[in-house]
Amino acid sequence: MVELVEVIARSLVDDPDAVEVSETTDNNTTVVQLKVAPDDMGKVIGKQGRIAKALRTVVKAAATKSGKKVVVEIIQ
Repeated sequence: MVELVEVIARSLVDDPDAVEVSETTDNNTTVVQLKVAPDDMGKVIGKQGRIAKALRTVVKAAATKSGKKVVVEIIQ
């Protein structure tokens, strides 16, 4: 899932080198944390959170296919 989030985020932002993706696992849930440059935060979130919601939907679909539960967090 980390690779999927990283590829999508790098294609959205102006500074792809600042994209950092980390993954932690708690019980049955995997948390993927996405960190981008402050100037690119709006591009990742989108108007009214539409891009962030789409990103979470794509990751959730990929996780469901493999039988996992994944949560995507966008942090500063």
